[in-house]
Amino acid sequence: MRVLIVDDSKVVVERLADLLNEVPGVELVGRANDAPAAIHSILKTNPDAIILDLQMPGGSGLEVLRSIRLTHPSLWVLVCTNYPYPQYREECISAGANYFLDKSADFEKIPGILRDLIKKTPKAAPTAR
Repeated sequence: MRVLIVDDSKVVVERLADLLNEVPGVELVGRANDAPAAIHSILKTNPDAIILDLQMPGGSGLEVLRSIRLTHPSLWVLVCTNYPYPQYREECISAGANYFLDKSADFEKIPGILRDLIKKTPKAAPTAR
């Protein structure tokens, strides 16, 4: 599973990269720290999953999600935020997020989620999902 991390915190990105290293079958294909770079990286790397922050420079994670969801319907989107408010959860799920995670409470769940997604995802090309 090819994963892209989109977060403007260097500490969070490094911690996520360390967590992903522990998951067999996961390949970190890129990192982006703002909304325009996120969209560019998604188009360039064609990941199977993205870990997406909501608040970042150049736009929000919600804007990224909305802009790529139509062209990448099979992309697994894990929104991971410090703003786990119900209204954000509703907006993100409505826009196509598969998961909505609180960075302070759910961060350590990410490896397990990715392991489950690897089991669910056929071994064929990502477009086959």
